[in-house]
Amino acid sequence: MVRHALAGRLSGRRLFGPALAVVVSLALAGCSLLPSSATPSPIPRAEVTPTPQPTPRPASGTFTQIAVLDGRGDGYTTTMLSDGRVLIAGGTGAGYKALATAELYDPDSDSFITTGSMTVGRTDHSATLLTNGKVLITGGAANENSDFLQSAELYDPISGTFTSTGEMETPREGQTATALPDGRVVVIGGDQGCAIAKCKVVPTVEIYDPATGIFGSGGKLGATRAGHTSTLLSDGRILVIGGDDAFGHPLASAEIYDPATGVSTATGWLATARYGHTATRLTDGRVLVAGGFTESSAELFDPATGKFSATGSMAVARGLFTASLLRDGRVLVAGGVIGSGDPASAELYDPATGTFSPTGSMTTGRANHTATALADGRVFIYGRDSSSGGTSDSAEYFQP
Repeated sequence: MVRHALAGRLSGRRLFGPALAVVVSLALAGCSLLPSSATPSPIPRAEVTPTPQPTPRPASGTFTQIAVLDGRGDGYTTTMLSDGRVLIAGGTGAGYKALATAELYDPDSDSFITTGSMTVGRTDHSATLLTNGKVLITGGAANENSDFLQSAELYDPISGTFTSTGEMETPREGQTATALPDGRVVVIGGDQGCAIAKCKVVPTVEIYDPATGIFGSGGKLGATRAGHTSTLLSDGRILVIGGDDAFGHPLASAEIYDPATGVSTATGWLATARYGHTATRLTDGRVLVAGGFTESSAELFDPATGKFSATGSMAVARGLFTASLLRDGRVLVAGGVIGSGDPASAELYDPATGTFSPTGSMTTGRANHTATALADGRVFIYGRDSSSGGTSDSAEYFQP
């Protein structure tokens, strides 16, 4: 068939010269122009490079433990940076002394590396990612329940260093610090420790401006509260919920702080007073408020009406637990079980049905830990391993 095909391609063409005629004749006869003793060169074989296979992820709804560098006791912060890494700063070391050290968690390799230290040791401080990629660290205490700080500093992920910035007007620990869409940060409440049956609660609000590096007065809350939650609403206002007063009484009140006016206005009341609870803004703009020490109940706040309404309850009462919004709109609640129940347990809240359902348990029980939603959809859980006497010496991640 080869000879016929070649002949067909040559037919109808005028051939010139005896040499060409010989070539054609030999080709049609199936003869080779190479000497009979010549050996055809072998065709080089292309090397095939194996395609790298991605590291398999654990099954959906499970937790996987990660080895950590050092324990951090209580009062550390975890903040996801713009590049996806997580900054872990401060905490409590030996003798209840605050730690100045910091480290970075890399989700790509599930590993930790040390980074620069803060200018001063801090516990129960706040850490907030700014729009310029830096992290604002505010207040806290130099020792547990004493030496309260009004200083602040900035972490630069590019240089891996902390530098001082303007000071707050009032020393405070346990405050909330909420980043606004315009880049400023609103610092709300906190306290200056407790003596016997009364705490010195800070009622004021301060606003940090990254452009100037200065804190300015932002007015006061309508109620004096500590241990509250602050949640940024879709319209740029901040919902402040619950907490406790100076005498340790849990609060059922809530208020909305408006950064544009510096005024905080009372809104609807919770059905249940809450402290040690969580508040998570859902994808539809409502806020899920769950738990609080002896509470397993949950409520939904609707910004359109300014009211709270009941939703499904958790399987167990939880306090000082974590709640993380997942990519699919569900909320993962983990740890913090008070009283009976497994402190390693976790549940998922589905806004579509208004119910909680069990999911896989953490690798160890935890309370007063942190949870950070990662860029790849996982949730990074850090600290307060109850199996080691409460020392922050373990971490894990949840695979949705």
